Amino acid sequence: MTATSAKRQPNRWPALLDAAASQFAERGYHATSMRDLAAATAMTPGAIYFHVASKQALLLAVYEEGVQRLLDRVEAATAKEREPWARLEKAVAAHLHSILDASAYARVLIRILPSDAPEIAAELKELRDRYEARLNRYFSAIALPRERDPAIARLALLGAMNWTPVWYREGGKSVAAIARELLAPLRALAGVKAPRGRK
Repeated sequence: MTATSAKRQPNRWPALLDAAASQFAERGYHATSMRDLAAATAMTPGAIYFHVASKQALLLAVYEEGVQRLLDRVEAATAKEREPWARLEKAVAAHLHSILDASAYARVLIRILPSDAPEIAAELKELRDRYEARLNRYFSAIALPRERDPAIARLALLGAMNWTPVWYREGGKSVAAIARELLAPLRALAGVKAPRGRK
């Protein structure tokens, strides 16, 4: 099953996808019914089934869109940066911007785990892995002490990033400042100082 095979009518598909992302992000996967989606889109359940074969197919499509948006944002932020630490910091900031700007797609990626939809768990995991592989590419370019486990350090950083929406408040530290703070322990481990004069 692929998300692209679920698309039937391009003119209605974006609205359905946006509504599904919003409903899944707010209610969760299991609590969202096809009737909820129909009400949110002013479509009948039958019309939704014309676009997708199942709720699982719709979740997969939302996941695919969410991962692509996240990748696009991170790649745009890091495209011109070659210094490894600065590039990772920009990737972290782009990730934070994505999950803090109220994007339903990003919230779905954080809230709904592959295990929540066992029938398509493998496909969801593959999509998550696609993004994490890009983050790992940036992470692996920095030099940590040999006694440190880079895989655990990377997962700890990812977990810290994804926890940010729980405590973040508008008017507090900027996203750029939060990104620097999240990387500060790793810089300290590596004996690398952040450049001065950055806000």
